[in-house]
Amino acid sequence: MTSVHHATPLRRAPVQRRSAERLTRILDACADLLDEVGYDALSTRAVAQRAGVPIGSVYRFFGNKRAMADALAQRNLERYTERVKERLTETAEGSAAGSAKDSAGGGWRVAMDAVLDEYLEMKRTAPGFSLVDFGNQIPLGARHAGPNHRVADRLVHLLSGHLRREPDDDLRRVFLVAVETADTLVQLAFRVDPQGDEKIIEEARELLRAYLGRVLD
Repeated sequence: MTSVHHATPLRRAPVQRRSAERLTRILDACADLLDEVGYDALSTRAVAQRAGVPIGSVYRFFGNKRAMADALAQRNLERYTERVKERLTETAEGSAAGSAKDSAGGGWRVAMDAVLDEYLEMKRTAPGFSLVDFGNQIPLGARHAGPNHRVADRLVHLLSGHLRREPDDDLRRVFLVAVETADTLVQLAFRVDPQGDEKIIEEARELLRAYLGRVLD
């Protein structure tokens, strides 16, 4: 079970396993209903019914549906971070076992593929992700700067050691530009095709490689 990060605007953080499990059910129900009915038709009562909990349990954690969407977005970021971390760990273990690729040769390209591919996988499969993402799109269609800054900061923290780079302002700026670029192009790919237009995604991948290669090679 993945917990909600402490920065999530919860009214009250769960302190017991039962409360944590109930919070997980509420967020799972919120995600499913976002896919089924959209944000405008989402209600705390419907979430409570889908989660099988009293309405008071929802209000114990959240004051309104926007707070639920924010918490779901934060959980998405936590799960995304773990997925990228796991993939990079598997790659490192494969290299240690005798892979032809090493951390000095194309390491950032492996990391970039992990970052992009895991994001695409969540776009395609994670309930509610197409609407709330990491917090960019509620109200529906809105694009705010904050979530991409958080994603870039998280990637700097996660990847600086893997890339053997100092996590300084220059690296943060590079990652922010890459995240903003990828975000724009991935959104375009999913507007063209609900599963993500592969040609646009490959163009995005090549663009990111060209930009990051100039900075990281």
